[in-house]
Amino acid sequence: MDSLLLQLDPLFTALRPYITPYAAALPSAVAAPLSQLLTPECYSALLVRFDPASSPACVQLALSKAIGVVIISLSTVIKVPQLFKLLNSRSSRGLSFTSYLLETTGYLCTLAYNFRSGNPVSTYGEIALIAVQNVIIAVLILHYSNKSWAAAAFVPVVAVACYALFNEGLVDPKMMGWLQAATIPLTLASKVPQIFTVARSKSTGQLSAPAVFGYLGGSLARVFTTLAEVDDPLILYGFIGGVFLNFFLAVQMLWYWNSGKKLGGTKNGGSPAVKKRFTGSVKGKGTPRRKA
Repeated sequence: MDSLLLQLDPLFTALRPYITPYAAALPSAVAAPLSQLLTPECYSALLVRFDPASSPACVQLALSKAIGVVIISLSTVIKVPQLFKLLNSRSSRGLSFTSYLLETTGYLCTLAYNFRSGNPVSTYGEIALIAVQNVIIAVLILHYSNKSWAAAAFVPVVAVACYALFNEGLVDPKMMGWLQAATIPLTLASKVPQIFTVARSKSTGQLSAPAVFGYLGGSLARVFTTLAEVDDPLILYGFIGGVFLNFFLAVQMLWYWNSGKKLGGTKNGGSPAVKKRFTGSVKGKGTPRRKA
């Protein structure tokens, strides 16, 4: 990045007289949050002086912050296509409740660990939003699987788990560290039931393509933001594992694309039973003739 910034320095120099006056004129309501987000030193280097080539670390930080804000913004709707698909079809075919249960458990542990560690919200904020959407989807999966009693009990169980994870009196820092370490295999395991569900049925069923590919893009971006802002291998390894399995699920989505439309029919269209009803014939015999 250093060499790239040096190559672009003439462009920065040409743009500097046009950008610095506007940066200096930013109202405090905008400048203060930006300065806090980027740190005062990086805010001065990137905006007030507009000299990115002199601060490659600040450019990396700014990219990480921008990616984090985009991920958090998109996470508000990343599961909406999956929710609509469930509600419109009123079927949970192709979706694994176990997968959502494990994933939500891992997300809650990671959310509590990041919050209690004081990490920047831009590096994990989307986890809270996705966890809420996961809970809703899990409830719908149970409901459409004729397990309404389990659906009704799921939300209170999640609420109790959240209270315990954020309460240091119940889960001390050492235990919180162990739980975060456990989220690495847990996150990996959360995708396995879904992968097997798709492989077994040879169809993606009600699995949403935007959600799958959005997850893959988000996990890739989170590897970058974690490397840039969070010096914690426990968090990094979890995101790297997520990239691998999200990629595998995305490959399945492409492989079984539109396969759900082929289920339940025959090669010539329609089932044998339907054909029999309309032709009035049975195997090896034609339509009976009427007697004169």
